Amino acid sequence: MTTTATNALSVRDPWSLVPPLGNLDAYISSINRLPLLTQEEETRLATQLREHDDLKAASALVMSHLRLVVSVSRNYLGYGLPHGDLIQEGNIGLMKAVKRFDPTQGVRLVSYAMHWIKAEIHEYILKNWRMVKVATTKSQRKLFFNLRSMKSRLKEEAADTDVHRNTLTRDQVERVARDLNVKPEEVLEMETRMSGGDVAMESQNDDGEEAYAPIAYLADDRDEPTRVIENAAHDRLAGVGIGEALETLDPRSRRIVEERYLKVNDDSSGGMTLHELAAEYGVSAERIRQIEVAALKKMRKTLEPQRV
Repeated sequence: MTTTATNALSVRDPWSLVPPLGNLDAYISSINRLPLLTQEEETRLATQLREHDDLKAASALVMSHLRLVVSVSRNYLGYGLPHGDLIQEGNIGLMKAVKRFDPTQGVRLVSYAMHWIKAEIHEYILKNWRMVKVATTKSQRKLFFNLRSMKSRLKEEAADTDVHRNTLTRDQVERVARDLNVKPEEVLEMETRMSGGDVAMESQNDDGEEAYAPIAYLADDRDEPTRVIENAAHDRLAGVGIGEALETLDPRSRRIVEERYLKVNDDSSGGMTLHELAAEYGVSAERIRQIEVAALKKMRKTLEPQRV
Protein backbone atom coordinates (compact mmCIF):
# COMPACT_ATOMS: atom_id res chain seq x y z
CA MET A 1 0.00 0.00 0.00
CA THR A 2 1.27 3.44 -0.76
CA THR A 3 2.20 5.73 2.13
CA THR A 4 -0.72 8.03 1.37
CA ALA A 5 -3.16 5.14 1.19
CA THR A 6 -1.77 3.56 4.36
CA ASN A 7 -2.08 6.79 6.30
CA ALA A 8 -5.53 7.50 4.95
CA LEU A 9 -6.92 4.10 5.88
CA SER A 10 -5.10 3.66 9.18
CA VAL A 11 -6.47 6.66 11.07
CA ARG A 12 -8.21 6.04 14.36
CA ASP A 13 -11.65 6.67 12.85
CA PRO A 14 -11.60 5.91 9.10
CA TRP A 15 -15.19 7.11 8.68
CA SER A 16 -14.08 10.62 9.68
CA LEU A 17 -12.88 11.00 6.11
CA VAL A 18 -16.53 11.00 5.01
CA PRO A 19 -18.39 14.25 5.76
CA PRO A 20 -21.59 14.24 7.85
CA LEU A 21 -24.72 13.21 6.00
CA GLY A 22 -26.92 15.96 4.66
CA ASN A 23 -24.89 17.16 1.70
CA LEU A 24 -24.91 14.42 -0.90
CA ASP A 25 -22.59 16.21 -3.32
CA ALA A 26 -19.98 16.70 -0.58
CA TYR A 27 -20.28 13.04 0.38
CA ILE A 28 -19.74 11.85 -3.18
CA SER A 29 -16.85 14.26 -3.68
CA SER A 30 -15.16 12.99 -0.51
CA ILE A 31 -15.47 9.27 -1.22
CA ASN A 32 -14.13 9.81 -4.74
CA ARG A 33 -10.91 11.08 -3.13
CA LEU A 34 -10.49 7.95 -1.02
CA PRO A 35 -7.60 5.78 -2.24
CA LEU A 36 -8.22 2.46 -3.98
CA LEU A 37 -6.63 -0.75 -2.75
CA THR A 38 -4.34 -3.00 -4.72
CA GLN A 39 -5.15 -6.69 -4.85
CA GLU A 40 -2.38 -7.44 -2.31
CA GLU A 41 -3.67 -4.80 0.10
CA GLU A 42 -7.23 -6.03 -0.32
CA THR A 43 -6.23 -9.65 0.36
CA ARG A 44 -4.24 -8.68 3.47
CA LEU A 45 -7.07 -6.62 4.94
CA ALA A 46 -9.67 -9.30 4.16
CA THR A 47 -7.48 -11.93 5.79
CA GLN A 48 -7.10 -9.76 8.92
CA LEU A 49 -10.87 -9.42 9.07
CA ARG A 50 -11.56 -13.15 8.70
CA GLU A 51 -8.85 -14.36 11.05
CA HIS A 52 -8.78 -11.63 13.69
CA ASP A 53 -12.15 -9.90 13.29
CA ASP A 54 -10.26 -6.66 12.63
CA LEU A 55 -12.85 -3.88 12.38
CA LYS A 56 -10.30 -1.38 11.10
CA ALA A 57 -9.58 -3.71 8.19
CA ALA A 58 -13.30 -3.98 7.55
CA SER A 59 -13.63 -0.19 7.54
CA ALA A 60 -10.79 0.14 5.07
CA LEU A 61 -12.37 -2.42 2.73
CA VAL A 62 -15.76 -0.71 2.90
CA MET A 63 -14.44 2.81 2.41
CA SER A 64 -12.35 1.90 -0.60
CA HIS A 65 -15.51 0.66 -2.35
CA LEU A 66 -17.98 3.41 -1.44
CA ARG A 67 -17.58 4.96 -4.89
CA LEU A 68 -18.75 1.64 -6.37
CA VAL A 69 -22.04 1.96 -4.48
CA VAL A 70 -22.57 5.48 -5.83
CA SER A 71 -21.89 4.28 -9.36
CA VAL A 72 -24.33 1.35 -9.07
CA SER A 73 -27.04 3.46 -7.41
CA ARG A 74 -27.11 5.90 -10.33
CA ASN A 75 -28.56 3.14 -12.50
CA TYR A 76 -31.72 3.15 -10.37
CA LEU A 77 -32.53 6.85 -10.28
CA GLY A 78 -35.35 6.32 -12.80
CA TYR A 79 -37.58 4.78 -10.12
CA GLY A 80 -38.16 8.16 -8.48
CA LEU A 81 -36.57 7.31 -5.13
CA PRO A 82 -34.04 9.58 -3.35
CA HIS A 83 -30.47 9.04 -4.49
CA GLY A 84 -29.24 9.28 -0.92
CA ASP A 85 -31.51 6.43 0.14
CA LEU A 86 -30.33 4.27 -2.75
CA ILE A 87 -26.71 4.89 -1.71
CA GLN A 88 -27.52 4.10 1.91
CA GLU A 89 -29.09 0.76 0.99
CA GLY A 90 -26.21 -0.01 -1.34
CA ASN A 91 -23.75 0.67 1.51
CA ILE A 92 -25.56 -1.92 3.60
CA GLY A 93 -25.12 -4.42 0.80
CA LEU A 94 -21.42 -3.52 0.59
CA MET A 95 -20.93 -4.13 4.31
CA LYS A 96 -22.64 -7.52 4.00
CA ALA A 97 -20.31 -8.37 1.13
CA VAL A 98 -17.23 -7.38 3.12
CA LYS A 99 -18.36 -9.55 6.02
CA ARG A 100 -18.77 -12.60 3.75
CA PHE A 101 -15.82 -11.99 1.42
CA ASP A 102 -13.30 -14.83 1.17
CA PRO A 103 -9.93 -13.63 -0.20
CA THR A 104 -8.78 -17.21 -0.86
CA GLN A 105 -11.22 -17.59 -3.76
CA GLY A 106 -9.12 -15.41 -6.05
CA VAL A 107 -11.97 -12.96 -6.75
CA ARG A 108 -11.71 -9.21 -6.24
CA LEU A 109 -14.06 -7.65 -3.72
CA VAL A 110 -15.46 -5.30 -6.37
CA SER A 111 -16.87 -8.26 -8.32
CA TYR A 112 -18.16 -10.05 -5.24
CA ALA A 113 -19.76 -6.95 -3.74
CA MET A 114 -21.68 -6.04 -6.89
CA HIS A 115 -24.31 -8.72 -6.20
CA TRP A 116 -24.87 -7.66 -2.60
CA ILE A 117 -25.10 -3.97 -3.45
CA LYS A 118 -27.69 -4.58 -6.18
CA ALA A 119 -29.63 -6.99 -3.97
CA GLU A 120 -30.09 -4.41 -1.21
CA ILE A 121 -31.03 -1.67 -3.66
CA HIS A 122 -33.50 -3.98 -5.39
CA GLU A 123 -35.12 -4.87 -2.07
CA TYR A 124 -35.42 -1.20 -1.13
CA ILE A 125 -37.02 -0.29 -4.46
CA LEU A 126 -39.53 -3.15 -4.29
CA LYS A 127 -40.57 -2.13 -0.77
CA ASN A 128 -40.84 1.59 -1.40
CA TRP A 129 -41.71 2.10 -5.08
CA ARG A 130 -45.37 1.34 -4.38
CA MET A 131 -47.35 0.91 -1.19
CA VAL A 132 -48.46 -2.47 -2.54
CA LYS A 133 -45.69 -4.87 -3.51
CA VAL A 134 -45.34 -5.28 -7.25
CA ALA A 135 -43.02 -8.28 -7.23
CA THR A 136 -42.67 -11.11 -4.75
CA THR A 137 -41.23 -14.11 -6.61
CA LYS A 138 -37.78 -14.34 -8.15
CA SER A 139 -39.17 -14.30 -11.70
CA GLN A 140 -41.34 -11.27 -10.91
CA ARG A 141 -38.33 -9.38 -9.52
CA LYS A 142 -36.33 -10.14 -12.64
CA LEU A 143 -39.22 -9.03 -14.80
CA PHE A 144 -39.69 -5.82 -12.77
CA PHE A 145 -36.09 -4.66 -13.17
CA ASN A 146 -35.80 -5.64 -16.84
CA LEU A 147 -39.17 -4.68 -18.25
CA ARG A 148 -38.60 -0.92 -18.08
CA SER A 149 -35.33 -1.00 -20.02
CA MET A 150 -36.60 -3.58 -22.52
CA LYS A 151 -39.78 -1.59 -23.08
CA SER A 152 -37.78 1.57 -23.83
CA ARG A 153 -35.57 -0.31 -26.26
CA LEU A 154 -38.56 -1.82 -28.07
CA LYS A 155 -40.16 1.61 -28.39
CA GLU A 156 -36.97 3.01 -29.90
CA GLU A 157 -36.90 0.17 -32.40
CA ALA A 158 -40.51 0.95 -33.36
CA ALA A 159 -39.92 4.72 -33.55
CA ASP A 160 -39.88 4.66 -37.36
CA THR A 161 -43.34 3.15 -37.58
CA ASP A 162 -46.63 5.00 -37.53
CA VAL A 163 -47.77 3.23 -34.38
CA HIS A 164 -47.50 5.26 -31.19
CA ARG A 165 -48.45 3.11 -28.20
CA ASN A 166 -47.80 3.40 -24.48
CA THR A 167 -48.35 -0.31 -24.09
CA LEU A 168 -46.52 -3.23 -25.65
CA THR A 169 -47.92 -4.97 -28.71
CA ARG A 170 -48.61 -8.67 -28.63
CA ASP A 171 -45.42 -9.43 -30.55
CA GLN A 172 -43.40 -7.26 -28.16
CA VAL A 173 -44.94 -9.00 -25.15
CA GLU A 174 -44.02 -12.40 -26.55
CA ARG A 175 -40.49 -11.20 -27.27
CA VAL A 176 -40.00 -9.93 -23.71
CA ALA A 177 -41.45 -13.16 -22.31
CA ARG A 178 -39.11 -15.22 -24.46
CA ASP A 179 -36.02 -13.17 -23.53
CA LEU A 180 -36.78 -13.30 -19.79
CA ASN A 181 -38.10 -16.87 -19.81
CA VAL A 182 -41.51 -15.97 -18.36
CA LYS A 183 -45.09 -16.32 -19.55
CA PRO A 184 -46.63 -13.57 -21.73
CA GLU A 185 -49.42 -13.25 -19.16
CA GLU A 186 -46.83 -12.36 -16.51
CA VAL A 187 -45.40 -9.63 -18.75
CA LEU A 188 -48.86 -8.12 -19.25
CA GLU A 189 -49.62 -8.28 -15.54
CA MET A 190 -46.33 -6.61 -14.57
CA GLU A 191 -46.79 -3.90 -17.19
CA THR A 192 -50.22 -3.16 -15.71
CA ARG A 193 -48.79 -3.01 -12.19
CA MET A 194 -45.97 -0.69 -13.19
CA SER A 195 -48.20 1.64 -15.19
CA GLY A 196 -50.71 2.04 -12.37
CA GLY A 197 -50.23 4.25 -9.34
CA ASP A 198 -51.28 4.02 -5.72
CA VAL A 199 -54.84 5.15 -5.01
CA ALA A 200 -55.93 6.29 -1.57
CA MET A 201 -58.87 4.29 -0.23
CA GLU A 202 -60.38 7.36 1.40
CA SER A 203 -60.88 10.82 -0.04
CA GLN A 204 -57.94 13.17 0.49
CA ASN A 205 -60.12 16.29 0.11
CA ASP A 206 -62.58 17.95 2.44
CA ASP A 207 -64.98 18.99 -0.29
CA GLY A 208 -67.53 16.23 0.07
CA GLU A 209 -65.98 13.86 -2.49
CA GLU A 210 -66.13 10.81 -0.20
CA ALA A 211 -68.73 9.17 -2.43
CA TYR A 212 -66.18 8.93 -5.25
CA ALA A 213 -63.35 7.46 -3.17
CA PRO A 214 -62.72 3.68 -3.47
CA ILE A 215 -63.83 3.14 0.14
CA ALA A 216 -67.36 4.12 -0.94
CA TYR A 217 -67.76 1.35 -3.50
CA LEU A 218 -65.23 -1.27 -2.38
CA ALA A 219 -66.43 -1.64 1.20
CA ASP A 220 -68.25 -4.88 2.02
CA ASP A 221 -70.87 -4.16 4.67
CA ARG A 222 -72.58 -7.56 4.59
CA ASP A 223 -71.20 -8.42 8.03
CA GLU A 224 -71.75 -4.98 9.49
CA PRO A 225 -73.86 -5.46 12.69
CA THR A 226 -76.65 -3.07 11.69
CA ARG A 227 -76.94 -4.64 8.25
CA VAL A 228 -77.04 -8.15 9.78
CA ILE A 229 -79.90 -7.13 12.09
CA GLU A 230 -81.77 -5.48 9.23
CA ASN A 231 -81.41 -8.57 7.03
CA ALA A 232 -82.58 -10.84 9.85
CA ALA A 233 -85.62 -8.64 10.46
CA HIS A 234 -86.41 -8.56 6.73
CA ASP A 235 -86.19 -12.34 6.48
CA ARG A 236 -88.56 -12.76 9.42
CA LEU A 237 -91.05 -10.29 8.00
CA ALA A 238 -90.94 -12.03 4.64
CA GLY A 239 -91.54 -15.41 6.27
CA VAL A 240 -93.11 -15.79 9.68
CA GLY A 241 -94.27 -12.16 9.82
CA ILE A 242 -96.36 -12.40 6.63
CA GLY A 243 -97.96 -15.60 7.86
CA GLU A 244 -98.91 -14.00 11.18
CA ALA A 245 -100.33 -10.93 9.40
CA LEU A 246 -102.46 -13.11 7.09
CA GLU A 247 -103.92 -14.85 10.15
CA THR A 248 -105.49 -11.53 11.23
CA LEU A 249 -107.59 -11.28 8.03
CA ASP A 250 -111.01 -12.72 7.33
CA PRO A 251 -111.07 -15.57 4.77
CA ARG A 252 -112.19 -13.38 1.86
CA SER A 253 -109.61 -10.64 2.48
CA ARG A 254 -106.87 -13.24 2.95
CA ARG A 255 -107.72 -14.99 -0.31
CA ILE A 256 -107.76 -11.70 -2.21
CA VAL A 257 -104.32 -10.77 -0.86
CA GLU A 258 -102.90 -14.24 -1.58
CA GLU A 259 -104.30 -14.25 -5.11
CA ARG A 260 -103.09 -10.72 -5.84
CA TYR A 261 -99.59 -10.82 -4.26
CA LEU A 262 -98.52 -14.24 -3.04
CA LYS A 263 -99.63 -16.69 -5.68
CA VAL A 264 -97.45 -17.58 -8.69
CA ASN A 265 -98.72 -19.96 -11.36
CA ASP A 266 -96.53 -22.30 -13.37
CA ASP A 267 -96.40 -19.77 -16.20
CA SER A 268 -95.31 -17.01 -13.73
CA SER A 269 -98.49 -15.10 -14.55
CA GLY A 270 -99.47 -14.54 -10.93
CA GLY A 271 -102.87 -14.98 -9.31
CA MET A 272 -106.34 -13.77 -10.24
CA THR A 273 -107.09 -10.25 -11.49
CA LEU A 274 -109.51 -7.80 -9.84
CA HIS A 275 -112.16 -8.61 -12.42
CA GLU A 276 -111.79 -12.36 -11.96
CA LEU A 277 -112.16 -12.02 -8.19
CA ALA A 278 -115.10 -9.64 -8.64
CA ALA A 279 -116.88 -12.19 -10.81
CA GLU A 280 -116.26 -14.96 -8.25
CA TYR A 281 -117.64 -12.97 -5.30
CA GLY A 282 -120.37 -11.24 -7.28
CA VAL A 283 -119.20 -7.69 -6.56
CA SER A 284 -117.54 -4.96 -8.59
CA ALA A 285 -113.81 -4.79 -9.29
CA GLU A 286 -113.71 -1.52 -7.33
CA ARG A 287 -115.11 -3.32 -4.28
CA ILE A 288 -112.40 -5.97 -4.54
CA ARG A 289 -109.80 -3.19 -4.73
CA GLN A 290 -111.22 -1.57 -1.57
CA ILE A 291 -111.09 -4.88 0.31
CA GLU A 292 -107.50 -5.35 -0.87
CA VAL A 293 -106.44 -1.90 0.33
CA ALA A 294 -108.06 -2.42 3.74
CA ALA A 295 -106.46 -5.85 4.12
CA LEU A 296 -102.98 -4.54 3.27
CA LYS A 297 -103.41 -1.67 5.72
CA LYS A 298 -104.35 -4.12 8.49
CA MET A 299 -101.35 -6.31 7.69
CA ARG A 300 -98.98 -3.34 7.84
CA LYS A 301 -100.25 -2.48 11.32
CA THR A 302 -99.65 -6.06 12.40
CA LEU A 303 -96.11 -6.11 10.96
CA GLU A 304 -95.05 -2.67 12.22
CA PRO A 305 -94.27 -3.72 15.85
CA GLN A 306 -92.02 -6.48 14.47
CA ARG A 307 -89.72 -4.07 12.66
CA VAL A 308 -86.31 -3.41 14.23
